[in-house]
Amino acid sequence: MKKVLTIAGSDCIGGAGIQADLKTFAAHRVYGMSVIVSVVAENTFRVIDIQDITAEMIESQIDAVFEDIEVDAVKVGMLSKPCCMGAVEKKLREYKPKNLVIDPVMVAKNGSYLMAPESLDMLKSDIVPLADLLTPNIPEAEVITGMHIESIDNMQEAAIAIAELGARSVLVKGGHAIGDAVDVLYSGSKFNYFKAERINTKNTHGTGCTYSSAIASNLALGLPMEEAVGQAKAYVTTAIRHALDIGKGCGPTNHFYDLYNNGLKRGEK
Repeated sequence: MKKVLTIAGSDCIGGAGIQADLKTFAAHRVYGMSVIVSVVAENTFRVIDIQDITAEMIESQIDAVFEDIEVDAVKVGMLSKPCCMGAVEKKLREYKPKNLVIDPVMVAKNGSYLMAPESLDMLKSDIVPLADLLTPNIPEAEVITGMHIESIDNMQEAAIAIAELGARSVLVKGGHAIGDAVDVLYSGSKFNYFKAERINTKNTHGTGCTYSSAIASNLALGLPMEEAVGQAKAYVTTAIRHALDIGKGCGPTNHFYDLYNNGLKRGEK
């Protein structure tokens, strides 16, 4: 069985962050492991509080995984403060994992900031260059590049600019645009486009975490980048289409739609 590690913040309602990542890994039949960088008290409509784990404890968690278990892919999500980024960067440079997918989480679906403004420069200089794939949405790509994005051409320009910071591939996600949800993948020499019909729902809590974790899972399973992204796009679109109307705000996506719909298969050995 392939093994995938998530390094991110937690989500106590289970729709985003570490919890969403582990659900996505399980749905892809890979073994999930986690390093918690921040504990986030949030629900579907607000973030109440954030407590960052110490740099020493972040490093120890990463050591605990890598000294014992082979890691086939790593997904990195929320990194709120420079101290968290420094600890993660140090250990990723030490262990040099393959298939490193970084989701530059900045703002929760309810609008609450998850990355401190003073962390942006370090994200660009120290974290982005580690990525085999960076997966910003349009607002995140605008913050990273300083550009205003309102078209596919702008998304392409932003992807190139982010690649120039050191990321080997960049996926600019179009979920915040108008019309069909088109994502632009730039792999240094060519563009690929992934299009899905926009689903009219407010229940999109954790979509970015789910998408990036699905890509990491597919890379761990040996799929090439374009196919890994394409299959992850299909998976997250299904999860959104059958999202759960839970809570007072933006409900979570349905990570286990097929399992919930069809049930466990009994009698298999």
